[in-house]
Amino acid sequence: MAFTVNGVLQVLIFVGIVLVLTKPFGLYIYHVFAGERTWFSPALKPVERVLYRISGVNEDEEHGWLRYTIDMLVFSVAGMLLLYLIERTQQIQGSFFNPMNLPNVEPGLAFNTAASFTTNTNWQAYTGETTMSYFTQMAGLAVHNFTSAAIGIALAMAVIRGLTRRSGRHLGNFYVDLTRCILYILLPISIVGALFLISQGVPQNFRPYDVVTTLNGIQQTIAQGPVASQEWIKNFGTNGGGFFNVNSAHPFENPNALTNIVTLISIFSIPAALFYVFGKMAGNMKEGWALWIVGAILFFVGIAVAMPAEQLGNPQLNPYNINQQPTAIQSGGNMEGKEVRFGITDSALFAVVTTDTSCGAVNSFHDSYTPLGGLVPLTNIALGELVFGGVGSGIYDLLVFAIIAVFIAGLMVGRTPEYLGKKIERKEMMMAALAILILPASILGFSAVAIVLPAGLAGLGNAGPHGLSEILYAYTSANGNNGSAFAGLTANSTFYNWTLGMAMLIGRIAFVIPIMALAGALVRKRVLPAGLGTFPTTGALWVSLLIGVVIIVGALTYFPAYSLGPIVEHLLMLQGKTF
Repeated sequence: MAFTVNGVLQVLIFVGIVLVLTKPFGLYIYHVFAGERTWFSPALKPVERVLYRISGVNEDEEHGWLRYTIDMLVFSVAGMLLLYLIERTQQIQGSFFNPMNLPNVEPGLAFNTAASFTTNTNWQAYTGETTMSYFTQMAGLAVHNFTSAAIGIALAMAVIRGLTRRSGRHLGNFYVDLTRCILYILLPISIVGALFLISQGVPQNFRPYDVVTTLNGIQQTIAQGPVASQEWIKNFGTNGGGFFNVNSAHPFENPNALTNIVTLISIFSIPAALFYVFGKMAGNMKEGWALWIVGAILFFVGIAVAMPAEQLGNPQLNPYNINQQPTAIQSGGNMEGKEVRFGITDSALFAVVTTDTSCGAVNSFHDSYTPLGGLVPLTNIALGELVFGGVGSGIYDLLVFAIIAVFIAGLMVGRTPEYLGKKIERKEMMMAALAILILPASILGFSAVAIVLPAGLAGLGNAGPHGLSEILYAYTSANGNNGSAFAGLTANSTFYNWTLGMAMLIGRIAFVIPIMALAGALVRKRVLPAGLGTFPTTGALWVSLLIGVVIIVGALTYFPAYSLGPIVEHLLMLQGKTF
């Protein structure tokens, strides 16, 4: 059976909850960035003003795209260097913050991790509970979970202003946007979320690890620490890096079915709400809902491929009379790498949600998925995680595709390419095309190098097409600032630590610079009234065109590589062949 009633109901309930939350949460975010009064203003507005006074920021001063981008880069580089320093000095943090006396993180891994958490990637080439001290987890990784998420949202707001302001030169103030995002959105909700997780059994303490004797007489070390404070923001900010090695499959990170569904909702909540913010700022809610529908359709396409692929199981087991059908006493399907508490439906749903966004948290291991099941998260990231997307990064990536789509529509029907009343001309198309080309060039370039160098091949856990998929997934995840992995690749090596770290920086910084330049060019344009030559960007035709552009561009870019990886692996599986 490709689908189960239980599975379909769970997916529909999840999407329904996200839909219900989109408007109220989006309206709240809109008020925050407009500087308007919110529920938290009486308590937090004085704090906000003190922060501006201490840092010398003028709340009323706005900047152009170049200054906004430079401020973002300076803040990011400073944060990355600080995190690197924290990692390299773990042994002097004291017994309270480092009760297990973990050693300093070696330089290559420290660089990789610093680049990872600064760019909202949260790729982890290490075992969290045996590598990072409590202080590094809190003052380093958890803090970057807030700041990197806030940077993405701030950049999204700048791009939206560029598209929706009727004319001008400025996109906002980076430090004001950053402060308001953390203070009014991320921090209050994360406090409530962390308390919820604590109530469900997630640890929040500074105790040394407990050593216990199991019923079999074997000694086991129970790792713990300040988990809840990091766990909520890792999902809510679409960061993804877990306190423990097995991430959201660990019962101390994701204790039960309730925390699992709440986690999924938290991952989608900000990206979905930003579509509403876009419509509100554009002065036409249909514009925002059109993008929301695009995200929803692409989400359902991913689910429709991944869930049946896992539910049908592995045909190579059929000759052995193994029943892979779901029944009252067995889950059926491909349970390899799945968390038995959640089964195939919640595992596949988690895999799609976490790669539709830039979250990267996992409650099952993608390396154990069927070829088509693993192809879905790989494709989701490669497209730029624009299916609802990461916090901020999803919507500005989708807006780039929207600009390309209206340009293509103009070429096809002879209409003036324009979006939200602003003409799309040569400069805008150059910036949009450059942004679209950066990620595949980096992904495919790094992957090509890895598959021909002994240092790259040394990390493979599998040969043949699955090994290629592991390498492709690693660089796709790094460039897409996702952080999830095909766990079969051993990435904690000098080669992968440095190349993946560089890929993360390219995926965040090199990708966003042309997008900010695009926003800077668009904000200067006057809004023209709609006429007979204006292509409508709110109806079913527009939604279909935008989805088509996303899929076609992605297919043309990555299909040759995928045909040698997951696609050929799927064909071999059907023929009963493996590597």
